[in-house]
Order: sequence, then C-alpha cells, then structure tokens
Amino acid sequence: MPTAIHSHREQNSRETQSKAHTHTHTLTSPISPCRPAERSGEDVDIILSRLKGVKAFQRFHPSLLLQICSCAFYEYLEKVFRQGDIGTSWYAVLSGSLDVKVSETANHQDAVAICTLGIGTAFGESILDNTPRHATIVSRETSELLRIEQREFKSLWEKYRQCMAGLLAPPYGAMESGSNNDRLADKDSLGSNTLSLMNKSLNKVQSEKLQRGGKVMRNAILSRAPHMIRDRKYHLKTYRQCCVGTELVDWLVQQSTCVHTRSHAVGMWQALLEEGVLNHVDQELGFQDKYLFYRFLDDEEEDTPLPSEEEKRESEEELPETILFLAQIGPDALLRMILRKPPGQRTGDDLEIIYDELLHIKALSHLSNTVSLIPPLQHWTHVKLSLLLPVFNQGEEGTSWYIIQKGSVNVVIYGKGVVCTLHEGDDFGKLALVTDSARAASIVLREDNCHFLRVDKEDFNRILRDVEANTVRLKEHEQAVLVLEKSPRASTLGNIKYTVMSGTPEKILDHFLETMRMDTHHADPDDFVLMHCVFMPNSQFCQLLMLCYIFNPVCTYHAVAPPGSEQERLEYAVTSKRRVLNLALRWAAVHAHHLQEEQAALTFLEELYGSVSSDSRILRALKDFVPDLEKVVKLQYQKVLLREFSNGDERLAKKQPIRNCDEILLKVYCSDHTYTTIRVAVAATGREVTSAVADKLASSDDLLLVHLSSAGEKQMLKPNDVSVFSTLSINGRMFACPRDQLNALTPLPDQEGPSAGSMSSFELMSSKDLAYQMTLYDWELFSCVHEHELLYHTFGRQSFRRTTANLDLFLRRFNQVQLWVVTEVCLCGQLSKRVQLLKKFIKIAAHCREFKNLNSFFAIIMGMSNPAVSRLTQTWEKLPSKFKKFYAEFESMMDPSRNHRAYRLTVTKIEPPIIPFMPLLLKDMTFSHEGNKTFIDNMVNFEKIRMIANTIRAVRHCRSQPFNPEVCQPNKNHAEVRGYVRKLCVIDNQRTLTTLSYRLEPRRT
Repeated sequence: MPTAIHSHREQNSRETQSKAHTHTHTLTSPISPCRPAERSGEDVDIILSRLKGVKAFQRFHPSLLLQICSCAFYEYLEKVFRQGDIGTSWYAVLSGSLDVKVSETANHQDAVAICTLGIGTAFGESILDNTPRHATIVSRETSELLRIEQREFKSLWEKYRQCMAGLLAPPYGAMESGSNNDRLADKDSLGSNTLSLMNKSLNKVQSEKLQRGGKVMRNAILSRAPHMIRDRKYHLKTYRQCCVGTELVDWLVQQSTCVHTRSHAVGMWQALLEEGVLNHVDQELGFQDKYLFYRFLDDEEEDTPLPSEEEKRESEEELPETILFLAQIGPDALLRMILRKPPGQRTGDDLEIIYDELLHIKALSHLSNTVSLIPPLQHWTHVKLSLLLPVFNQGEEGTSWYIIQKGSVNVVIYGKGVVCTLHEGDDFGKLALVTDSARAASIVLREDNCHFLRVDKEDFNRILRDVEANTVRLKEHEQAVLVLEKSPRASTLGNIKYTVMSGTPEKILDHFLETMRMDTHHADPDDFVLMHCVFMPNSQFCQLLMLCYIFNPVCTYHAVAPPGSEQERLEYAVTSKRRVLNLALRWAAVHAHHLQEEQAALTFLEELYGSVSSDSRILRALKDFVPDLEKVVKLQYQKVLLREFSNGDERLAKKQPIRNCDEILLKVYCSDHTYTTIRVAVAATGREVTSAVADKLASSDDLLLVHLSSAGEKQMLKPNDVSVFSTLSINGRMFACPRDQLNALTPLPDQEGPSAGSMSSFELMSSKDLAYQMTLYDWELFSCVHEHELLYHTFGRQSFRRTTANLDLFLRRFNQVQLWVVTEVCLCGQLSKRVQLLKKFIKIAAHCREFKNLNSFFAIIMGMSNPAVSRLTQTWEKLPSKFKKFYAEFESMMDPSRNHRAYRLTVTKIEPPIIPFMPLLLKDMTFSHEGNKTFIDNMVNFEKIRMIANTIRAVRHCRSQPFNPEVCQPNKNHAEVRGYVRKLCVIDNQRTLTTLSYRLEPRRT
C-alpha cells in the first residue's frame, strides 16, 4: 500500500519515526489526496460532509469548518505518538480509538494506560506552547485522524478560541467514551460577549428533549392560560407574543407538586432559556422571577400558527413528563446561572441557593467545619463554576479546590494508573491547598459535559482567615479545652452568641450549664444529652451532674461565683441547680426505658431525687422538679419473653419495643436440619449463643455460629457480635456446627420462599386499604425504634453492648415489602395479570405517599425497579401510559443525584406524622461518622456530634405528631387485609427471582 499522500511527515523528530505506519485509504478518506491549495469546491464539500457527521464538529461555526476543510490532512494511524516528543501537529479522531498512556520515568515500557480516546476527541494541543507531549498515544485499532499543522492550528485557535475550546483535551486526553463536546472555558473568566457567543454556539445543538419540552410548555400555556402569551407594551415599545417572568413562575408552580419552590421553577425556565427554547427579548442570559419579557422560540417568527387541537391534546399528555424532566435539571441550571455572576453581584437569595445546593453535595453535606473547613453562608461568595478542567497534573502546585457538580473523573497516579473514579458530589484538590503540598495525583475527565464548582486558593485562604477570626479558644495549662465559634446571628438580646466547635466533655457540659436558658429548649444541650454516650458513658455523666448540683456553682468554668450580695449569690446558685435539674430531666426523657438497664443511672436518679426533695423544703424554686423526678425514679419495667421474629398470630398484635433486658426463644439449626431452641437475652453475643447451644446439645465441640441465607451464602458471626438474632435476613436461618461441617450446611426447604403468588388473595382488596394497613404496621415498627438505636447502628453496637432489634425489624420490613413486589410479579405467569399487578402496586405506592409512608412507598418503587421486574419489557409495554407517568414521577423521587435532593425537598413539604425512608437517614449518619473524627486534639469534635444529632432530630420530627388511625375507615374485611400485610411471604434469593423472570420473558435474541 502506498504511503499517505501529502502527510507532511515531520523531519528530524522522534514523532516522525513513531508514526511510520500512516496510510491513505481512498474509499473512506474524508480528505482529498490533493494538496490543500489544490482542493476544488467539490473536494471541500465532501470533506465538510464528513466532518459534520462527527458530533464534536457540529458546534463549530461554518467559517471555521470551511477553514479546517481547506487546511487539514487525513491520516490512517496504526502506530504511536510518544510522550516527551515535541509535537508539530494537532489531531482529532474521526474513527477508531486510541489508548492514552503516561510514564513517570523516561522508559516508555513503564507507561500506564489511563484512558481511551474515542470518536470526536482530540490530542496534541501542546503545540500551542511548544511543550513536549504529555502522554503516549497508542492506537487500539486502525484509526482515522484529522491532522492540522502547528502554524494553521495556532491561526485557527487565535480566531476561534471559544468555539474550539470544547474539542481540546486536557494533557492526558479526555474520555473513556464519547467526546469532549461540551467542555468550555471557565465561565467566570469570560466577558458577556463571549458568553453570548458560546450560548449561541451551544444552542445549535439543542437537545431534542428540551426542544420538545419547550413546545409542550408553550402549547400547554396556550391551552390552559392563553392570555399569558400576547403582545405587550413597555416604555412606548411593543414586544410581540411575550410572557412575563413572574407569570411563568406562577403558572409552573401551580401545575405540579414536582415544582417545590419559586426558585425551583426559575431553574426550570432557565434550562429552557440556556437551550434557546425560551429567550429574553433583550437576549439576557439569566431567567428572572420579575416583570421581564420572555418569548418562546416558536413565537420568534411573525404569524406563527397556533397549535392545533391535536397538538394541544398531545402536549397535555406529555406535560407531566416534561415538567418532571425540567424539575430534575432545573436546580443545576439555576446554580449555573448564579455562579456565572461575578461574586460581587450575587444577592443574598443567590447565596442562600448556593449554600443550599452545597449542602446537597455529598462532599460537603457530611463534613463538619472543623474537618472540611466548610464555612457558614457568608463565606461562599467566591465559589465559581468551571466547565473546563484546567491542567491538573501530579506534582504541580495546587491552585484550586474542585467539587464535581456533574460528570466524573479518573484519579491517576504515576506507576499505578487509574486508582479510583470520582463522581458527582466528590471533591479533589483540597489537600494540596490545606497543606501547601504538590498535587498527589492527576485528574482525567471520564465523560463529556463535566461541571465543577471551584474555590481558588486566594479565596480558600480568605475563608480560613475568616473562620479563624471568629474562633475563641479557652485553655488550661496551655492546652485548649474548649473551642467556640462566634455565631453569625446575634441573639434576640443583641448579645454575641458562641457555638461549641470542640472541647473536653467536662468543659462542654460546663458551658451548656452556664449558658442554658430555662424558658427555651436549645439544640446544643439537647444534642449533648442525646449523644454523650459516644464520648462519655452514663456513669461519668451522672457523676458530673451530681457534683454540679451539690457543689454548684463551682462546676462552671468561672473561677469563683459572681460578685454581689449574699441574696444575689443564692439566686445564682438556685438558677444553676435548676439548670442541672432541667438537663437531668431532658436526659431521663431521652433515655426512657434504657435507664432501667443501668444501675449507675438508677442510683444517680435516686440520689438526685433525695437531694432535691430535701433542698426544696428550703428553696421553693426547686419544688416544681420534685414530681417529675419522682415519676422517673418510680418507673418500672417488666421483662418480656419474645419468640424469634414470630411468624404466627403474634404478628397481628400491636408491636411493642424490644428492650435490651428482654429475653428471646431462639431456634438454632444443626447441619442435619434439626434444631434446638434456646432462651437468651436479646442482647446476647455470639459467644453466649454458642455456649447456650453447646450446653443444650451437650456438645464438647467448638461450635461456629453461622447465618445461612436462602441462596446458601454463609456469614460467620463473631463471638463479640451483639444481638445476633436480629441480623438474620428475611429467609435467613441461624446454624451452629463444628468447623468441619461448615461446607456441608445447606438451606432449609422453607427458606426458598413461596412457589406460587398470592395475587388471588389481595387482588380484590382495596389498594387504599392495603396501603393503610401497611402504614399502620410500619408506624408501629417505626415508633418502637429508640433514637439511641440509630447511634448504636452508626458507631457499632458492639461498643455499647446494646441491641438494635427494633431498628433491624424496621429495616427488615423495608426489604420485605421490596421483595414482596418482585416475588409477586415473578410468580405471575399470565401477562395480563402481571400488568394488573404493576397497576396495583403503583396504586398502593400512591396511597402510601398519601399516608406519608415514604418507607413503604420507596420499597414498592424499588421493588418495581428491581432488574427481575424492570427487564419484563412485554409487561411494561402493556402498562397504560397513565400508570407509566405515575411510575416515572415516583421513580424521580428516588433520584440519588445531589445527595437525594428530590427526596429531601419532598420531605420538607410534608407535615408529621411521617414514616421516613430510613436507609437514607442511616446513610447520612454513616457518612457523617466516617467522614469526621470523633476526637480532634483530644477534644470531642462537637460539630460531628451536632450533625449526627440533626439527623436523629429529623427522625424525632417525623414522630412529633401521633398517627391517626381514623384517617381511613376500615372496611368489613380490614382484619383480612391486616393479616395479609403482616405476613408477607417472599423469595429473597435474587438469583431465583432472575431465573423466574427469564422464564416469564426469555431473553430476546
């Protein structure tokens, strides 16, 4: 095969040698073999047609495309470009793919592949500053490249810099797949003219979905509120066929519950405006909730016909789905609009929105100020938006901190390649700023259209200085014992307020007792009372409180009592004692029945009650505490005997909280499927259970305690595991056996679950009745969960020797409802019946949401999105469009983006009682725990404590109002419905469910 014609091989360059295998391919070559100067108009048209077929070039201005057609060369690549070579050309990939490899040493054999370049990507931009190539490029397959030589490329770059920015790759290339289409230069560094040019360029490639969405919105307005689109006069000028910004917002908020706030609606219109589907009459780039005029794209032309009745009908059908789509992308568009403003032009409302959005970002939502240096609202004026990731190489100086708002990146370390991938909500670059060290890794874009929030080093340091200036440290013996931060909001009395950041447990307690007001409940003392078990056991807490009461006011961190008359000192002492009693009663209320399980707590309460009873004879101000203390001291609790997650009629009885001191009859199986029943404490450890089994069986063998799932998976339970019975899966069983019998363990026949569905039992039951009874049962389970169980679950119940059985039951119920949906669908062999089942579950989910039972609501929707159900295309195709829209709306609430923002906004609009989506609350607590140290410099990180307490307070808010069982009057068969929902039989083996699914609808060839 002949060599490439006019490939202008670069002489005296290693790059020339490395690409020795470049060929012409006359059948597929988009570039004419004649020299650029000799190309005819027909040649240029052929080249132009080919380039327009590559998505990355579609955004280019026509004149830029024509110049590329005139100066570019075509190459057929089968070899490599080497790292370290001085490049002389820039390349874009027209077909095929290439690997990007980087070496830390000069030896190319050490190079590690970090990503793959696909069609539409580019490399070689180092020719702009004559630096060596940053990476080695190796063709994975025969690839077609477009090549532009250095002189021509520099000329094009100077003239069309903004249009071409999206096609330039970072030094190591860009994507695993796709293209760099949507990467632009940093918005904050561009003038308004450039922004306008970029927006016009972007609008040429509008999303079909947004284009259609704009038509649907316009047609719906013309159908429902035609007066909104009309000619308008302002300052003697007439604006044709316009809408007013405030009216558009008003209308959108009224159309759907998916639109949470007016600012949410602004973001939705902004998304349409960014795509050019809606335009401001004076071409302003931001949508505003003001008396400003906006025009739909279809109304730009004069005499645009009104939509026909058929078009209006179609738009009415599509409107819910369109609003749902816009509701999902609206928050991003709103944030982009605000971040494009110069920091000095951002309003207070803008800052509130930025801060609220930051709290929905995973990198920030679970980190305390002490650890992550996330400052209060007023410090966030300088956060910026980046749509182009700058050069970010390992070893370079850190200049900015980035948070991924959209997209994903690879983290690359020399010699190791890609070590991890960061996604939406993750951050990078902060460590180098905090420590003034070099970048520890390189960052490589994985996909197109990535968006980043950026805080530059100067602004980052300003934030640190502002935080430090508002920090007060109290020291003893040159050691900090309490760190306070000045609150940005003064108290109602105009005094400066301080918030505890960290401190020793004793000093934090002193501070709260010193500053606590009796007439109001403050969150911080409540947080201390709720969370102190994490850093201070009850015995120590009780001892400190007793000392504070008896020797008051010595307990405060003031050296002596305040000066004044004897009467004033007495009043001070009485007030201090009342604060101690107030805190003690709050503590008793939070711990409730747990107090009966600790002798130290009972002794403290009895001593305190005795002291207060005695003091109240002299100090009348203490008398009102005596009755409340007496109630707490006389509270008694009887031990209860439970049966292991009873499957019998006990399930029909109202659920009661399981206490740590209760006992349980537990079935433990042997390898031959026989079993023994033992009686142990609810909080029994694995060691105590195996010991009881060995005694019952009179066995001298060392027994292993094993959780065996229905799929045959074995989980060894540790000797120190607490409350082992509550860790069993839905169809799981507990086995005890010698080690040599471990491999012989097989599931019991009844672990497989049902072999036939129960649709015949519940298809005639009202969907509302089913949802109501499910809600009633879920509320009972939810009400039994003690707040401390959330703590034990997060920090590890082994540390506390406490059970989380009530929480485990509630979480088990979520899984059970989810699997109930999957089981019933997969056991339904008739297509029409399966369609009816999907409709039934969607109705039940809708009623669960109506009853504010978000736990079962999400369980049902997640069950329907299980792969065994979602793959049943024939079934879903038969589902009426109305139900598909309901399901799409419900599914959107499960959107995990922005830290489950859709769900969180929904919850804020609901009044208690609420049954929340508990797995997400536990995830929040886990992230807060794992992302922050409990102790910093030997002091309690109280910010972490406060964050976790906030989540627990959200649970408390959900239960702040009683569930009213009269909301839904039970029908005559309510006992049957009640019995059914409390005894759901499910298959919990995903492999079995998938097999059943493929039997219903085999894989299409």
